[in-house]
Amino acid sequence: MLNMKRSALCLTFFAFGTLATLTWCLWPELTRPTHLDPAFQIPSPFELASLPVATRFDFPLGSEHGALTYNAQRFTENHHLGDDLNGIGGENSDLGDPIYAVADGRVLLARDGGPGWGNVIIVLHAVEENGARCYVQSYYAHCQEILVHPDDDVRRGQKIATVGTAGGQYFAHLHFEMREFITPFIGPGYREKTDGWLNPTDFLTKHRGAPEDDVGRTTK
Repeated sequence: MLNMKRSALCLTFFAFGTLATLTWCLWPELTRPTHLDPAFQIPSPFELASLPVATRFDFPLGSEHGALTYNAQRFTENHHLGDDLNGIGGENSDLGDPIYAVADGRVLLARDGGPGWGNVIIVLHAVEENGARCYVQSYYAHCQEILVHPDDDVRRGQKIATVGTAGGQYFAHLHFEMREFITPFIGPGYREKTDGWLNPTDFLTKHRGAPEDDVGRTTK
C-alpha cells in the first residue's frame, strides 16, 4: 500500500512538472495577440490602388534638399540599415526640430516601437518605376512627438513628428529608413544583409522631382 501511494505521488509530481514545463515553453504562443497590427498587414488591392502616386520625394529633416543637416551614420556603415540624420549643431541641438513626410503617402504605424527605437512612424508610398506601380515605405524613428495617426493620408513636406532621443537613449537625431514593401515590420536597425532595404539618401536624391514642383514645407 505504501509503495502504491509513493508511486501515485511520483506520477502526480511528474505530471505537474510536465505541465509546468509545457506551459513555460508554450506561454509566448498562448499569450500571442490574435490581432495583427495593421502596419504589419499587407494592404488590400483596393487600398493600394487608392494611394496617390508620389511624384516627388524630399528629405525628412532640414531643407527639402537636406541642407542644415548631416548624416552621422550612413546606410550600411557598421551594418546600419538607415541614415542617422542630425542637425548641423550636433548633440541635442536639433531636439524638437520638425520631421517632414518625404512624399505623399499613408501612415501605417505611429507609436512606440520598443527598446532602441522609441516613437516610430511608418508611411507607405506608391511610386511609378519604368511604367509599373510599386510601393516603398519610409521609417522615422526616435521621434519625440508624433503628430499623425495610422490611416492618415500625408502630403510631401507635411510635419509629422519632431526629433527626439528615443526616451533619452541617444543624442537627438532621426533614424530614417527607406524600404521596399516586403518588410512590414520594425526590424533590427542593424543587419549585415540589406535585402528589402534601400539606400535612403540615394533613393531620395533619385526621386527629388522637378525643381518647379518645389512648394515648400507645410505644417498642415
